[in-house]
Order: sequence, then structure tokens, then C-alpha cells
Amino acid sequence: MSENMMKTIEVDEDLYRYIASNTRHIGESASDILRRLLKLDAIAADEPVSAPTPAAAPAGQPGAGVVQMLEGGELSSQESAIDRFMHILSVLYRENPMAFAQASDIKGRKRIYFADDEAALLASGNTTKPKAIEGSPYWVITNTNTGRKRNIVAQLMAAMGYPHGLIERVCHSI
Repeated sequence: MSENMMKTIEVDEDLYRYIASNTRHIGESASDILRRLLKLDAIAADEPVSAPTPAAAPAGQPGAGVVQMLEGGELSSQESAIDRFMHILSVLYRENPMAFAQASDIKGRKRIYFADDEAALLASGNTTKPKAIEGSPYWVITNTNTGRKRNIVAQLMAAMGYPHGLIERVCHSI
């Protein structure tokens, strides 16, 4: 296709999550992901290929989007610990939706931290103050102190397979 004409298609949720889980960097389009997965780059050599977005870590390396968030100043524009917490969760989901889904079953002693609807979190405690995680189907409790927010992020990132040093950097940024 020599024109840059975009078409909309519908895919099942599991296929969407698979495509999203293969994102190598923030901003990579679904078309670019599918071309790479289907090895169509060599076949469609006459088509223009978009340049990859520069990242602080090599594309495809776990944590590239998180490093970009830390070094790009995205968090400094967030006014409160809750805003930084929510932004971090959104980036973690965008970077690897499949790992996020598997890791989001972490819980406290009395409360669940994540759910796919607000009602489940409200049912787990009186003052949970659930908020939707932008760009994801998940909700998270926000009525916790900063230390607990750091703990939630640390547990989530560890379960998602992030390296310890990166987890520490992210937690200190909340």
C-alpha cells in the first residue's frame, strides 16, 4: 500500500492484549507491532517504515517505557503522590498488559488493591477511594499512604519481572 490509509478492525480482547503485550516502546503503533510479529518488514520493503521513538533503554528491553517515563520528566509534571502513582500504573499497563494482568492479583491483609471494576474495590473496604487506571480496564485503591503506594508498585513490578534497581527508582519517584 503506497498510501498511508488507516483502516479500523475489531479484534477479540485476548488478541488485543497479545498485540499490546508485544509493544517494544511507548507510541509504537499496532500496525508496526503486527508487521514485526508477522515479519512483514522484509516483504514490504518498498513501504515507508516509521522511525522508532528514541528510548533511554533499547526497544524491546523490559522497562524501556518505564525508564523513558523516569528520564523524560513525565512524573515531575504530576502534582501529587496519587497522580504519580496513577501515572506509573498506567505506564506499567501500557508497557506490558499481559504481565500487568497476571501480577495485579496482589493484595493487602484486608483489602484487594486492583480490580476490573470500582464496585469490587468498594466492597473490600470502607474508604478505598478507587480510581480507574488510565488506558487500562483496571481500578486501584488510592486511600493509602505514600509508603503503601510504593509497596504496591514494588510488588506489582517485581511480579511483572522488572529488575530491582528499576523498581527502586520508580518507587522513590512516587
